[in-house]
Formats: sequence, C-alpha cells, structure tokens
Amino acid sequence: MIGLLRNGLISPPAVRLDGERVSIRPPLSRDWHEWSDLRERSRTFLAPWEPTWPADALARTAYLRRLRRQIIEWRDDEAYSFLAVDRRTDRVVGGIGLSNIRRGVAQTATLGYWVGEVYARRGYMSEATKLTVDFAFGQLGLHRIEAACLPTNAPSRGLLEKTGFQYEGYARGYLRIDGAWRDHVLYAILRDEWRG
Repeated sequence: MIGLLRNGLISPPAVRLDGERVSIRPPLSRDWHEWSDLRERSRTFLAPWEPTWPADALARTAYLRRLRRQIIEWRDDEAYSFLAVDRRTDRVVGGIGLSNIRRGVAQTATLGYWVGEVYARRGYMSEATKLTVDFAFGQLGLHRIEAACLPTNAPSRGLLEKTGFQYEGYARGYLRIDGAWRDHVLYAILRDEWRG
C-alpha cells in the first residue's frame, strides 16, 4: 500500500473510493496548487469553523510537511486523510479524514471535514462522509466514529444527522477554533447503526 519514492520519501497508499459524484483518495504532492488555491478562495468561509491558520498554511513546504505526516499517520494506523474530488472533473472539492484512531477496547476514530466555498451545500461532503464511514467500518474494522462541530454550524450538523450520526452531547470549551476556545456539539455513529 505505502511505497518509497525516488527521493527516499514514502508515498501515499494507492486507495481511491468512488461514489456517484465524488471520490475520496489520499492527497498527493501534485495536489498542492489546486488544494491551496481552493483553501485560499475559501479562507473567509472556512475561518469561523477551523483553527487559526499559521502564516505559511498554504505554502508548498507546509503542504509537503503535512503530506509526509499524513502518510506516516496512515502507515502507523493513527489517522487517514483524504481529498474529496469531483468524479466528473477530478477537481478537489474538499477534504475529509479520520483522526485519533483508538484501537483495543475502543475501536473508534474522530471524523473531520472541510469543503471549498464554491462546492458547499451541493452534496459533495455528504457523499464523501458516507464513503469515509464505509471505509472506517469496513476496511478499518472500527466500532464507533465520533464528530464534533460548533453549535451554530447548521450545515455541519445537518450533514452529520443526514448521514446517520446521532447527537450525544455538548462539550464546553472543546476546541480552539478561529483563535478562541469554543463549545461544540458531539455526534457519533456505531457500526451496527450504519445503513451505508
């Protein structure tokens, strides 16, 4: 699955999961320009829902560092990062991933995602979420997937509820988002609840 490149770096696994309109696959070094352009054009749209971006967030060097870390996390069964791409155009529409993989008695992970502003509210992330949940419960053999979002993020809450996640509670000061500690609503789905 994970190979070596000529420069000695490890390469991402050759995985691609296809839905009707969207595919998910690990990011590649050649995706940097398209990824950074979409993130830049969506900066104002994404900022209220994400941690504060470092000054070099969209730089190629930062992207390649992120990519190396993601490949190692994949290899070590710690996290699985994907880009969501439109199947018709192969254009990047957003990103989705599973992090905080906990094995043993937990068999759980945390779901996170983002979508470019121009692609928001068009069903891309709902389909990418379904593909990711299928991957988590199928290939990874997980029992539970958790997700959290700001209480005011109605589109994210709607996406989670539409894909079968259940509201589980309210976490005060849960994550530092847009420069401040923010409360979050917590959702989860279990493997035996998943209807794919």
